[in-house]
Amino acid sequence: MNRLHYILSISLLTLLSLVVRAQEGSGGTRIVPADERTALYLPLLQGKRIALLANHTAQVGRQHLLDLLLEKGINVTAVFSPEHGFRGTEEAGGTVRSEVDRQTGVPILSLYGGGRSKGPAERDMQKFDVLVVDLQDVGLRFYTYYICMYYLMDACAAQDKPVVVLDRPNPNGHYVDGPILDVAHHKSGVGILPIPVVHGLTLGELAQMINGEGWLTDGKTCKLTVIPCRNYSHRSLYRLPIPPSPNLPNMQAVYLYPSLCLFEGTVVSLGRGTDKPFQVYGHPLMKGAPYRFTPRSVSAAKNPPLRDKICYGFDLSEVPQDSIRQDGLNLSYVIDAYLRLGMGDRFFTSYFERLIGVDYVRQMIKQGCTAEEIRARWQEDVKRFKTQRKPYLLYEE
Repeated sequence: MNRLHYILSISLLTLLSLVVRAQEGSGGTRIVPADERTALYLPLLQGKRIALLANHTAQVGRQHLLDLLLEKGINVTAVFSPEHGFRGTEEAGGTVRSEVDRQTGVPILSLYGGGRSKGPAERDMQKFDVLVVDLQDVGLRFYTYYICMYYLMDACAAQDKPVVVLDRPNPNGHYVDGPILDVAHHKSGVGILPIPVVHGLTLGELAQMINGEGWLTDGKTCKLTVIPCRNYSHRSLYRLPIPPSPNLPNMQAVYLYPSLCLFEGTVVSLGRGTDKPFQVYGHPLMKGAPYRFTPRSVSAAKNPPLRDKICYGFDLSEVPQDSIRQDGLNLSYVIDAYLRLGMGDRFFTSYFERLIGVDYVRQMIKQGCTAEEIRARWQEDVKRFKTQRKPYLLYEE
């Protein structure tokens, strides 16, 4: 059985909604993810014990990278899996257990447990000579795949093991937005680096920045090789062929995610437990709002916020995607819900600061500031970060 059928547990309808087709870059040329450029990286792996940091998104055409490497005679001795697991089916924050891949017999080693990403065990570091990273990221500071990459880079640097990143396009790579994380006060399992909410980098570019800025422990660096995509720029419109995680089922959710994920730090539901996660928001007390939904226990969200309660709110699933892309990180949804509920500080939880990364956003919302006024506050962060990241860019802005 093809691994695509084995590792994906999503409906045909969802696949069709994600437009499984060739992606186009500038001039109508197809964007080629790095894992398809085998001539550039297979020579680096020959004769070595290889570990992968990968999940269900590591597809090379219709074949999973693990299968391709084994077919090419590469000795894959371990697979590290991030949040949501190797098959991408575990709910956010759910325990990801280590196991053995039933098809290949390769050990799958979890880097996620207890609600956070974690570093590899010392015994697992002895299983390989070279680490290969192939993950589809969505370019957000609180999307945790990069954190697993960071911890493995850190461990590889300590043991002088090479890291090869097979780069993939960033669907939110066309902009930078949001405040830079205050790591002194709000570093957490959903943010560990001094980067904005929307960093606009591919994982390969971010890996180069981690090395170049000395963000690994004690400022050390790892032996890093990034295999770039072909025909990609940060202006490219790239639609993901596979959902990157269970609650980002389509491009509408991927584009709204930077804005709606902030509801995780409030009393408001963002649609977990419905068929429109990250595309709706609401609360039982938001009566008078035009849309209603009821979160239920589902495989992607076993115990969603406001489970089995009728929520009143708004459906953003039909908002034009061009408009969402243009708006970027849009605080107007959170501000609207805050004003409608009239709860004051009870509207927020402590998780809000972990997501937004600074103290002043909550305070400005409580003071009655508009989304535009708050966004103006972090523009210096955006300008500074764009300058800081420039040496690490692999693709045209």
